[in-house]
Amino acid sequence: MYWRAPRMAAGMAAGAMLGTAGVLLQRLTGNPMAGPEVLGIGTGASFGVILLYLAAPAFPMEAQVAAAGAGALATLCAVLLLGQRHGHAPERLLLTGVALTTVFGAVVALLLSSGDPRAFILFRWLTGSTYLVTPAIAIAAWAAALPLLAVPLLCARWLEILPLGEAAARALGLRLPLVRVVVLLLVAALTTAATLVVGPLSFVGLMAPHAARLCGLQRALPQLAGAALAGALVMVLADWLGRVLLFPAQMPAGLLATLLGAPYLLWLLRR
Repeated sequence: MYWRAPRMAAGMAAGAMLGTAGVLLQRLTGNPMAGPEVLGIGTGASFGVILLYLAAPAFPMEAQVAAAGAGALATLCAVLLLGQRHGHAPERLLLTGVALTTVFGAVVALLLSSGDPRAFILFRWLTGSTYLVTPAIAIAAWAAALPLLAVPLLCARWLEILPLGEAAARALGLRLPLVRVVVLLLVAALTTAATLVVGPLSFVGLMAPHAARLCGLQRALPQLAGAALAGALVMVLADWLGRVLLFPAQMPAGLLATLLGAPYLLWLLRR
């Protein structure tokens, strides 16, 4: 229990945050293909951390959180600004996310080939490993998750109206610039906290909202709760499978969640 319970608890917190971020993004953009991983937001958070690693030999945890948050928010704003001209069409958002992920991959490859001893630590984190999660890290993950999961509940009315379109939202009295900024900040914060725990690799943020919808949870509040629960269960399942599939070897939970989520993304694209 000392080794496994913290990993499961941290994975649950990260999965719940990613699922909630996915609901916020899909309702903000009106796009069922939107997700923090597909759009490269988790990648942006990781990119900010990598730049910090390259710039400073040592830094406190607060600096890592700030770097990840800045990277996630910058990536999210870039994706939405580039997709705004085309009405946030799925193919445009996916292409932008792929482009940003490619840039990130090039930086990672450069770092790994440099022989820097910090590269191994970064590589283990980038694959979504929960190996080094301690009880303190698990408690910190839930300390971040609980308030971040509670705030979107206060935005339920916005989330009901946003999918109706810009004209309907304005007619119903929403101050769209303010609403968008608040939702974007929430998505960036949720993605940052989850990425710091399990890395950028997973499709939980894309899968969980659809899983909640398939269970009949269409309204904003039920979908938020269902997506958080679905995301937590997927990460727990990925962590458990990662321990037992190749026993005594292990697979990182984030990488295994990606292997589960990639076929789901292809199925969604086919539909």
